[in-house]
Amino acid sequence: MFNFSTTHLFAAAGFAALLATGAQAFDGGSPSGLMNRQVQPVSLPIDIQREVQPTRTLVADPTHARAGTITIDTKDRYLYLSMEDGKAMRYAVGVGREGFGWSGRAHIGRRAEWPTWTPPAAMLLRRPDLPRVMEGGLANPLGARAMYLYNSHGDTMFRIHGTNEPATIGRAVSSGCVRLLNNDVVDLYSRVKVGTPVVVL
Repeated sequence: MFNFSTTHLFAAAGFAALLATGAQAFDGGSPSGLMNRQVQPVSLPIDIQREVQPTRTLVADPTHARAGTITIDTKDRYLYLSMEDGKAMRYAVGVGREGFGWSGRAHIGRRAEWPTWTPPAAMLLRRPDLPRVMEGGLANPLGARAMYLYNSHGDTMFRIHGTNEPATIGRAVSSGCVRLLNNDVVDLYSRVKVGTPVVVL
């Protein structure tokens, strides 16, 4: 475990600015399942991989952040939601791969259930096989929920979102977004609101 002070959090925040190039939820692997598989986002199951158990665990809060703060430890690949009485809900996450990692401060500026995904132009240059727009559903790489991160300059293009690829949790695989199992992201989504502060270390 690590031990953070408030000073440490602010120092980490000041060290690196959010990347302006933007992060995308999906940028690798096979595009199979992304084309022509739009699913109506009504009563969709979130436990697609039934053998995969949620990772969330109530722990002593190693961040010492104010209750209601999300802290993402990209090194150990955990997301902590600080709670009262020195506790935190901890979730295992997937983070940005080499060259796409970032750190800084943000806040949740928007939330969405079964969100639509629009690959950014930079990603489409790398992956012209991807759809231009994909409606929310089981095949959507944003998964069951998405929380959109904003800062003083507006939308950072980074997201905290779900995934239907449980094997990617605990790995550095994304273009900067933070992904959780669908069961976990639904739980986190139910605990936070627009304005929730986010610290990425």
